[in-house]
Amino acid sequence: MALNKKKRFYVRTAILTVLAVAIISTIYVNLTKDKNAVLAVGDQAPNFQLVDMDGNLHRLSDYEGQGIFLNFWGTWCKPCAKEMPYIDNQYQKFKEQGVQTIAVNIAESDFKVNSYTKQYGMTFPVVIDRKKNVMDLYNIGPLPTTFLINPNGEIVRIIKGEMTEQDVANFMEEIKPL
Repeated sequence: MALNKKKRFYVRTAILTVLAVAIISTIYVNLTKDKNAVLAVGDQAPNFQLVDMDGNLHRLSDYEGQGIFLNFWGTWCKPCAKEMPYIDNQYQKFKEQGVQTIAVNIAESDFKVNSYTKQYGMTFPVVIDRKKNVMDLYNIGPLPTTFLINPNGEIVRIIKGEMTEQDVANFMEEIKPL
């Protein structure tokens, strides 16, 4: 009889502990989730600065007055690999029309990123978000994710997932300065 009471005590204690941890973690998540508000169409694009593969510093604010095609990607991402040639082709067509492309790699090594950019012939600026600060700032979930930013610095579209070459062309046309 005393053995059953002991077992019940331990089971109840374990259940209460699990419930307490669940409640505390839920409260913590709810209190900290607004640290970085989710960006939406119409919001000002947050400024950031990252270094490209040649050691040049890129700030979003450096591109004021231009359309910005801001693409977040990873070397392991299959949809990213499919769309990179499309992005580069359209970058070549639109860069003289005031549309700039910035590709933000999420915390991979210089070696991987350099190999990848050579493999896909990427000619636009490629920066690495080593500490994932920009990823957090932009609340990036799935890759690829692309932000279209107009010449006034406003987000006009957020694209999650793979794009076709026609999509990329249409999106760059959408953010081209008048």
